[in-house]
Amino acid sequence: MAPKRNDAAPDAVAAEACCEPERIQKFLARAGVGSRRSAEQMISDGRVSVNGAVVVTPGMKVRPGVDDVCLDGCPVEAPRELRYLMLNKPAGVVTTLDDPQGRPTVAGFMPADGPRLFPVGRLDLATTGLLLLTNDGELAHALMHPRHHVEKVYRAEVDGVPDAEDIRRLEEGIELDDGLTAPARAVLVEVLDGRAIVHLTLREGRKRQVRRMLSSVGHPVLELCRIAYGPLPLGELAEGAVRELVDDEVAQLRAAAGGAG
Repeated sequence: MAPKRNDAAPDAVAAEACCEPERIQKFLARAGVGSRRSAEQMISDGRVSVNGAVVVTPGMKVRPGVDDVCLDGCPVEAPRELRYLMLNKPAGVVTTLDDPQGRPTVAGFMPADGPRLFPVGRLDLATTGLLLLTNDGELAHALMHPRHHVEKVYRAEVDGVPDAEDIRRLEEGIELDDGLTAPARAVLVEVLDGRAIVHLTLREGRKRQVRRMLSSVGHPVLELCRIAYGPLPLGELAEGAVRELVDDEVAQLRAAAGGAG
């Protein structure tokens, strides 16, 4: 049987596709203003309007290219190009796009001629290593969602040398002030002079979790670097350097995030 022809003009087909209604959170995420979760907060805060009316229903649908969507009174458009970058974040850089204290932020590492990107998750001020930057809000949301258990691997230089009992506790879960941590993987990689290198693999992302877990077993972190996010290793990327992800790496991230996108 011959394939079905579409005799509509290409521009008409494209217009029909772009007008397909979608939930406002998804549209905002695709537009690169943040994840779906942060988009929902923007809606709750009354910052989003559609065709001049403030959005009060988080689940409402909009027609991209037809409805006028604004955030804080500024028009929002879905991106024509999705970008995916890997940054080796230096210490002293804040994982936000702007900082009221005037500290350097990850925005300073983004290409000046590209679309607005945002970080996937956070690394604290002193932590270095792999940070993903994208305007693909759907993928970012899926990567950070707890149900997908996307692994993050950290290289920690700690004070003292953890023993077998410390490693067991780290792997089985540590009782922190916000509850018991999920099972993890902990490997004593190297013993130094009064210090040690530990690789810790987590499938959750609480605030300063690695530092708190290691402090709980008596080995405060001296230096911390994230060396892998899901299937992607940091590799030889120099501190402060940025590179584009290749298509295969993006596909691996989508698979790790449950086929998002």
